[in-house]
Amino acid sequence: MRIRIVDAFTDRPFAGNPAGVLILQPGPFPDDDWLQRVATEVNLSETAFAHPLPPGGAADWALRWFTPATEVDMCGHATLATAHVLHTTGLATGAIRFAARCGVLGATADDDGAVTLDFPTSSLTPVTVPDGVAAALGAVPLSVHDTAEHIGDLLVELADERTVRELSPDLPSLAALSRRGIVVTAAAEDPAGGYDFVSRGFFPGVGIDEDPVTGSAHTALAPFWSARLGRAELTGRQGSARTGLVRTSLRGDRTLLTGHAVTVIDGELLAAP
Repeated sequence: MRIRIVDAFTDRPFAGNPAGVLILQPGPFPDDDWLQRVATEVNLSETAFAHPLPPGGAADWALRWFTPATEVDMCGHATLATAHVLHTTGLATGAIRFAARCGVLGATADDDGAVTLDFPTSSLTPVTVPDGVAAALGAVPLSVHDTAEHIGDLLVELADERTVRELSPDLPSLAALSRRGIVVTAAAEDPAGGYDFVSRGFFPGVGIDEDPVTGSAHTALAPFWSARLGRAELTGRQGSARTGLVRTSLRGDRTLLTGHAVTVIDGELLAAP
């Protein structure tokens, strides 16, 4: 079967967040063990597996995501990568509906080649700074919020963009501090620089030390920064080594995430399920 590596939330190769994408035949998913072994072999933040669903239902495709270590409930960049593959190969046109653990997700290809995802907006619950967070990050949080069930991150606000960029956390210590990971964020240093806020995401507990661009985290970053900046439409820049931009549009209980994607590898998987 065909396997592709797609760089998401970027318009050029070797940037953004790479995801593995496998489009499967109709029918049930292969055994979980095989899906996990493929994801471990691909060894990217996430590998997405999708198969078409019968017409007339609530969704068009079933979608699952695996890190090298485990299955996750929600993933933005691998959903964008999957929608990009479906559109560029002619397997889908117009709006796509994915059935996933976190509910039905939408994806629409824009005229400029970008893909807009329709995801549930994360709740944000203020919490006191958990013991060990400041020490593990090496920075003092301004605020900490817990996110929704299917995300499971701690959203940590730091003093400024430079602090976010220069952060060098103690990853083993971070692994025990949240259900999925720690997302750090700050306002953009230069509002004229093309983005409104910066972030970085660390997920050692699910096998990802630092995720290059975390789409799902922006369902929490969007309401967080929209409340502070007074605008529903924002652009976030994830400050990893590969970097990437996520345009966000807050629509109440839904958040739209927009970005480009580029297929960089198109090959054949020889180990069938």
